[in-house]
Amino acid sequence: MSQVSGVVDAITNSFKNGHKVQFCGNGGSAADAQHLAAEFSGRFYKNRTALPSDALHCNSSYLTAVANDYGYDEVYSRLVEGTMQSGDILIGLSTSGNSPNIVKAFETARAKNIITVGFTGNGGGKLGELSHFLLDIPSKNTPRIQESHIMIGHIICELVEANLFP
Repeated sequence: MSQVSGVVDAITNSFKNGHKVQFCGNGGSAADAQHLAAEFSGRFYKNRTALPSDALHCNSSYLTAVANDYGYDEVYSRLVEGTMQSGDILIGLSTSGNSPNIVKAFETARAKNIITVGFTGNGGGKLGELSHFLLDIPSKNTPRIQESHIMIGHIICELVEANLFP
């Protein structure tokens, strides 16, 4: 639970200091990333101001162009390089912890002093070493990992919202 508390504090401080929280994932994890970003940029429980958060895969023209020109492994790292700065937070969802495009995004984020939060399963994989905070679900069962990611993500959203909008 200390990892969740650390993530809540980091996100709260990032938003308080005018920074953003970006998400990335593949497949079902991309849908979960988009869902959690919307909890911040839209609302969770409270009617409040929007918070700067998005899922990096939402621009299909960008995604297909970069995948075509540079390869799919580069789609997130190029956005991290071009749109994020120190003080921002990158949250990556990967049930294996080994998705090459998320690993590269975390490498780029770490080089830019961006806080990284890995939502993984199965021991954390390569993201384990690249995450400032690792929320690893001790399972190899993809649906159970993804369900746990949403539950933990909702807890984080609720606590951050309570911190920022008492």
